[in-house]
Amino acid sequence: MGIFIKSILKIKPKLNMKKLLLVLSIGTFVNIGCNTNPMVKLGLDKVLDTSKFTQIQWIDTLANLGKITMGETKTASFQIKNIGNKPLFITNVAAGCGCTVPDYTKGAIAPGGIGIVTGSFDSNKSHPGEFRKSIFVTTNSANGINQTLVFTGLIVGDKNTKDQPVTPVKPI
Repeated sequence: MGIFIKSILKIKPKLNMKKLLLVLSIGTFVNIGCNTNPMVKLGLDKVLDTSKFTQIQWIDTLANLGKITMGETKTASFQIKNIGNKPLFITNVAAGCGCTVPDYTKGAIAPGGIGIVTGSFDSNKSHPGEFRKSIFVTTNSANGINQTLVFTGLIVGDKNTKDQPVTPVKPI
């Protein structure tokens, strides 16, 4: 860009300032037109704009996956209902650990509609015994922007020995 401006200034000295101003103005408009606001990409504009808030009802916030054999992958599913009069947006979903991969309804959930948040739990990335895992959800709701979803269960045995009970370790 600097070479381009220098070449413009060398052409006609009397028009230097006008051309420089024109080039800078065009550059500014192009920059504004190509605005990649990260807040819009992440949906944070919907979360921070209280005029776009809606009301939600979590149909379930706790799931019990029961007994899981070591090596299995199970999915916990949670439903969220839009009970407001504006579109509901799930703007962020994060797992509490690396053994869970979250997913969720993308896009707007219409008033009266239901969205789903899931957590796929890989027992290979955990250890035998009881577990309690969390998924953190952010929405554009007036009655609770942040929600923690929890799922529990029991990992038994390993891949080779199904239904082998886990023996608790006694403290020394």
